[in-house]
Amino acid sequence: MEDLNWVYTENVKDHFMNPRNVLEDLESYDYDGFGKTGNVKCGDEMIFVIKVDSEKQIITDCKWKPYGCASAIATTSKLSEMVTGMPLKEAYRISPRDIVDELGGLPDNKIHCSVIEDKAL
Repeated sequence: MEDLNWVYTENVKDHFMNPRNVLEDLESYDYDGFGKTGNVKCGDEMIFVIKVDSEKQIITDCKWKPYGCASAIATTSKLSEMVTGMPLKEAYRISPRDIVDELGGLPDNKIHCSVIEDKAL
């Protein structure tokens, strides 16, 4: 069968099956920043919350609530790891391409799933 570029990398599979930094309870999480965004075309939606060291302007913790497909969950999980410990200004510059590259790629038909996480952040 012809390769249809639907194969996920092991890194994507790992982040989907074992997502990092998932927000369990928004009401009990003391956050400094809150973001929510989604993609109406596919139904993906993300809530993203961060804690910030206001003196150093560094993200000290990052949690998220997933509503989406494997690609959306994996990219958000990866982004949550990437930004923890990162200065706010640097985190602001992360692009969807940066996230996809960190995961080792996504199938072409799933790239749209990586463009909502940075908006929520």
